[in-house]
Amino acid sequence: MKVLITGENGFIAKNLKIFLKERSDIKILKYSKNNKTSELVDIIDKVDFIFHLAGVNRSENLQDFTIGNENLTYELCEAIRKANKKIPVIYSSSIQADLDNPYGVSKHKAENLLFNLEKEEDNPVYIYRLPNVFGKWCKPNYNSVVATFCYNISRDIPINIDNQEDLITLVYIDDVINDFVMIMDNLKKKSETDNYQSVSPLYNITVGNLAKQLYAFKEIRNSNIIERVGKGLIRALYSTYISYLPKKQFSYSLKAHKDQRGSFVEMLKTPDCGQFSCFTILPNVTRGDHYHHSKTEKFLVINGNALFKFYNLNTLETYEIKVNGDNPEIVESIPGWAHNITNIGKEEITVMLWANEIFDNSKPDTYKNKI
Repeated sequence: MKVLITGENGFIAKNLKIFLKERSDIKILKYSKNNKTSELVDIIDKVDFIFHLAGVNRSENLQDFTIGNENLTYELCEAIRKANKKIPVIYSSSIQADLDNPYGVSKHKAENLLFNLEKEEDNPVYIYRLPNVFGKWCKPNYNSVVATFCYNISRDIPINIDNQEDLITLVYIDDVINDFVMIMDNLKKKSETDNYQSVSPLYNITVGNLAKQLYAFKEIRNSNIIERVGKGLIRALYSTYISYLPKKQFSYSLKAHKDQRGSFVEMLKTPDCGQFSCFTILPNVTRGDHYHHSKTEKFLVINGNALFKFYNLNTLETYEIKVNGDNPEIVESIPGWAHNITNIGKEEITVMLWANEIFDNSKPDTYKNKI
């Protein structure tokens, strides 16, 4: 399938191109402000689907809105008519199309041109009145508060908030692209109850809470406590925030605790699901020799050979487990059993460790007991 993307250098188009390039059955043709409208007829004659993403949403010259939104859409519709074939069109409009401002008026007129094309030529048209779209590659200090906040906060630049309680509606770029592609692949049908297509999920958040959440992401590197970033809005915002980090922030240092046994590094902590650490053990050295009343741990030996020993404080039973890094195996510490781990190989070994709770120095639940 050959698809045309107008406005190929825009935020949504940049993301769409990457998604489409992942597929071997798609060939992308592009149209940008560097092209002449006279080229549209030849381009459109070659394509099977159109993503009309070009547009002007900010300019000091009011005429730019008419040229970039209404006039370009008119030329696109005329080129489709001249091609004398039905080419589905997805158009990225805006929730501002109902507002009486130059941008909104030009978007509304562009919508009507496409609706007329659909009515007169029976040409499929899918119009999305998108709210605030956010995600990687959105231009900061332009028309996205998320992009601006992410860019500034990651660089210690102050942000300005007029009203903390202002509510904004957001949609994540990946969800937009997924919906677009489903239409292209005929996996999603045109809405029968509304002239406009909708993307879900939509997220509502106040400007104040948005800023608070992004600052919380920034604090992760100081506290090592990760936010709940696995799903929903927080996942999308976290991925977006990370994408705005300057290259020098792609890595950061952790504190390593070293002694005669090896080293110990706390990697990441969670609010309520424990923490992840990593430690090393030199040859013929033992670590541990303690027990916990409630704390539990999972150990994964990454390389080398190790011997785990266990001692039941109640029954006085003992138990041993030998593990090798070439055969990944989780060894768990059991409440009420003292345990240790010995490097029985000739090389330093590395062990990953998860504990079900963050270490609390005032209540360590860790008591010495040599096995």
